[in-house]
Formats: sequence, C-alpha cells, structure tokens
Amino acid sequence: MASALLPNVGIRWFGRSLPLLLFIAAGCGREHYRQSADKEAYRAIAQKSSQFSDMDRQFTIDQTNQISLENLELIKEPDEALGSDASTEVGAGILTLNKALDLAVKHSRIYQNNKERLYLQALSLTLARHRYTPIFSAGARGNYQAEASETHEVIDQVTGQGTLGAEWLARTGARLSAAFTTDFLRVLAGDPKTVTSSQIGLELIQPLLRGAGYKVAMENLTQAERDLVYQLREFILFRREFSVQIATTYFNVLENRDRARNSYRGLLSFRKSAERTLAFAREGKTKQSEVGRIEQEKLSSEGQWIDAIRSYLQSLDQFKILLGLSTEAKIVVDDRELQGLQIEHPDVKVEDAILVALGTRLDLATVRNQLEDAQRRLYVAANSLKPQLDATASATLNSPQKEGGQLALPEVDRYRWNAGLNLDLGLDRKSERNAYRSALIAQEQAKRQLEQREDEIRLQVRNGWRVLDQAKRTYEISVIGVKLNERRVEEQELLAELGRADTKDLVDAQNDLISSKNQLTQALVGHTIARLQFWNNLGMLYIKDSGQWEERKMVR
Repeated sequence: MASALLPNVGIRWFGRSLPLLLFIAAGCGREHYRQSADKEAYRAIAQKSSQFSDMDRQFTIDQTNQISLENLELIKEPDEALGSDASTEVGAGILTLNKALDLAVKHSRIYQNNKERLYLQALSLTLARHRYTPIFSAGARGNYQAEASETHEVIDQVTGQGTLGAEWLARTGARLSAAFTTDFLRVLAGDPKTVTSSQIGLELIQPLLRGAGYKVAMENLTQAERDLVYQLREFILFRREFSVQIATTYFNVLENRDRARNSYRGLLSFRKSAERTLAFAREGKTKQSEVGRIEQEKLSSEGQWIDAIRSYLQSLDQFKILLGLSTEAKIVVDDRELQGLQIEHPDVKVEDAILVALGTRLDLATVRNQLEDAQRRLYVAANSLKPQLDATASATLNSPQKEGGQLALPEVDRYRWNAGLNLDLGLDRKSERNAYRSALIAQEQAKRQLEQREDEIRLQVRNGWRVLDQAKRTYEISVIGVKLNERRVEEQELLAELGRADTKDLVDAQNDLISSKNQLTQALVGHTIARLQFWNNLGMLYIKDSGQWEERKMVR
C-alpha cells in the first residue's frame, strides 16, 4: 500500500518544484559560471585600471590569437657570414623590434603567467565583495518512514521540508539572516492525512564593542581591494621590465649576428694576408716562420668565427622561446634596427631624477600603502581586545497547521519576537594579546621597509645614471678606437703590399680592428638598454598595449 501511494505523493510534491529546478539547471552550467567569473573579474580590473595610464585596456587572459608570421619581409639571399647555416635563413621572416614586442605580449608564456596572476587576484576580490552582499540559499529534503506499532500495524509517512534563506553581512558588522521554511507531512496508513506548516524567521546580531564599526567590519574587503591595486601595479611594472627584457634580448641577438659578421670579415682578411705572405715566402721575400704565424692566426680566426655563429644561433633560439615561439619558427632579427640606433643621452641631473623616481615609482607607492595597511590592522587588532557585546533581535511568523495538502502561509497575528544583549567578557585574551603585539611589530617593520625602499631607489637611480654615463663614454671611446684601428690596418696592408710589413703588427692590427668593431656595437646596444632601464628606474617608461614603450621626458 505504501509503495503504491508514495509515487503519487512524490509526483505531486516534486511537480511543483520541477520548473524551478529546470530553470536552475539550464542557467547554471559550467560555461555560465566561467563567463560570470570573467565578467566580474574583468570589471574589477577595469575599475582599478583607470588609475594608471599605461595599463592594457584590452586586458584578457584568453589566448585566442594564433601565432601568425605572415606579412613579414622575407630573407631572399643567404648571408655568407653565417657559413653553412646561411641557407637555412633563406625564406625566413624579418622580425622588427615592434613586431617582436607585439608577439611577446600575445604569446609569451611568462607574460601569460603574469596576466593570470592579476586575474586570480581580481577573482579573489569578487569573492570578498560577495560576502558583503545578501547571500541567498535554497534547499529541500524529503524522507519516507515506516514504523510498526505494538499491534503490528505499520504506520507509513512521508515528510518533506523546503527552505529559502538569505544572509547579509552589513558594513557596520551586523549580521542579518532571514529564512522561509515550509514543512510537509503525509501519513499513508492508519489514519491517512496530510499536514502542512510554514514559518518566516528574521535574526539580527549587531556587535557594539568588539567587531563593531565600519573600519573593523570592512577590513577584509578593504584589504582585498588594495591587494588588487598592488597586483595591478606589479603587472604594470612587469610589463615595463618585460619590454626592456625583450629589447635587451633582441639587441643581444643583433649584436651576436654583427659579431659573426665581423669575425667573418676578419677571417677573410687573414686569408688574404696568408695568401700574400705565402707568395712572398716563395719568392724569398719573407721568412717561412712568418707564414706559420699568419696561418696560425687564420686558423684561430676561423675558430672564433665558428664560435660567433654558434652564439648567434643559440641566442636566436632562446629569443624565440622568450617570445613564445617554437625554435623551429623561421625568423631573423632585423639588421636595420641596429643601424638605426643612436646615442640619445638624457639631459637631466641625478638629484632631479631621484626626486622624480620617489614621486612616480609604483613599487614605492605600494610600500607606502602597505604601511597604511599595517596601521589599519593595528587598529583592528586593538579592537579585538575589547569585550564581545552584541545586540540581538529576532522575530518569527508562523502558520497554523493545515490538513488536506493545502499550502500553509505564515500569518501576521501568529508572531514571536525577542531582543537582548550577549556579553562575553573575554577573560582569556592570550591570542588577541599576541596578535596585537605582532601588529605593533608589523607596523614598525613597515616603516623600516619604506625607509629602505626609498634608499634603494636613490641608489638604483644613481647607479643607473653611472651605467648610462659610462656607456656613453665607452661608445665615444669605441668610435675613436675603430677609426684608429682602421688606419692601422690600412697602413699595415700598404706595407704588406710592398713586402715590408711585420706579420705580428699586421695580425695585431687586424685583431684589434675586429675587437674594436665588436666593442662599438656592444657600446651602442649597451647605451640603448641602459637608457631604457634608466627611464624605467624613474618610473617614466610607459608601455602601450602592443608592448612598445614611450619614454616620457621630464619637465623641469
């Protein structure tokens, strides 16, 4: 009998809930949750990004763009300076620095990791914000029970309960909860009957001492809001440093390629000198030992050339990985980028640069804010030392029990309410005492950290200026060195044509010319990178969405 009636009761009870269940199932799939999380996280990032002029306005962690190397200018002729590896570059795309920066922003694994770190921080903020909004809950349960009496009569009954509730943590520290509960009882045997009842309940708890007040109640949300700003600053700083890193690696690859060319030109020069010295030796115009000396230098020059090619190809592969490309990608860096480099020395005094850095550096702003965090946490820790005194209030509306399966609704005149105070003197405050003392120490540590960071920035700017000034002077010396060594080689070549050159002097002149050309390229690249790093140290290197930088000049 029970088994026959139970399906009817279940169909009737669940039939009323089926539309709601279907609506929830349709609207809360995995894709819905993913899109909802993205929408809230991106909105939070956009809200905080308005404070910063060089934040990526199209920020997303989705990598939908396929790597495309189309529309690049192609290498048509092999570069003989690369020897047997020259043919592998034919058909390769010529990658400009701007294109490399754009690829890195879209496809670099390191860049993607930092974007996701910012996104996850924003996701944490969405949860912190959610905890200060009304949080709804709903549930239901059903139960079938069979019990045998002393007369061996089996009493079957079905019970059910549905609950709809909400909780809200107010910004004053108050907690408000509300719940609607409905109960269902169906007796299936003996004296069959159906009984329903329901209840609405409200409860309020408002701290008056410990845990009271906006600053204390909102501490978790306040810190979450500030943590996202800190992470946003970290991401902006990363973007700047990342662009400098891409430029540094790009120019290092160019420098290695130029070194291979210089080594090849030196090898050709040594081969020519070796042939000439051998011809003079056959005519008896020079010693055979001079032939051995020049042959030995030729072999040494060839070894240096091979090593320079290897260094270039290795640095190119490492650069591809940094961009997020496969090492099989056929690209080369653009020689014209190196040819277009110029010495652009900032016209600024060191002390002025330090003042600018102390006012613009985002990492310093974070350290200053962290001191404020420590002071705020000290206030919260001091509040925890107070007794717990809460004002409480609750009210309920009940319905009469109704039979026959009718829905029983709460009635206004069937109420109950109460109000009171809950007091906890907190005689054991060891944990709170330790937390307060720790907060005092943390505040002093934050002060020292701020002082140290300011000193580190002063030192960083001064060292950056020294490196930049040294790079400028090194470049000027290298220019003179190249000119001097070119004249030396020309002089030795003329003497060699007349058969009057000293082999050692010729070898030294040619080696010094190769070295001075390498030093000139190194100095030019070094000054460019030092200048970018100097502006970055000042907090004045701004990055566009494509990863390209903009050096904003100081206004004095």
